[in-house]
Amino acid sequence: MTHLAQMRIGSLEIVTALAAVAVVASRPRAAIASEAGTLAPVKAVLRIFERGRERSFQGVCPLTIGRDKTVDLPIGDAEVSRRHARLETQGETVYLRDLGSSNGTFLNGRRIDSAIETREGDEIDVGITRIVVEKLEPWT
Repeated sequence: MTHLAQMRIGSLEIVTALAAVAVVASRPRAAIASEAGTLAPVKAVLRIFERGRERSFQGVCPLTIGRDKTVDLPIGDAEVSRRHARLETQGETVYLRDLGSSNGTFLNGRRIDSAIETREGDEIDVGITRIVVEKLEPWT
């Protein structure tokens, strides 16, 4: 009977651990509007796939993405608005925000309508340009 009781406790522990992992993994990525935008510098290493070419970009968030030459990350894509999107920070967390662009901003294939947490490996689509987030780290 003792062995059976230990197995049940072990099973409960496993179920509890799996439930905890599920809660953490499913935490919402959307930012509360009042939280996103606080300036905490984070270095972003990005790979940009634009008009059949690939290039790397490193910059410090917050940074603005768009077609205008005065933005932090200029994109030469006619479907990108002059000031299209912004990577902004709260603490060491980076959020992606659409800046009212004409064609929208997409994170991992889903159109965003509010600031949303961005992580390493995420794919950002603006116009027909894809931006892959390779690395995010505190800037010192």
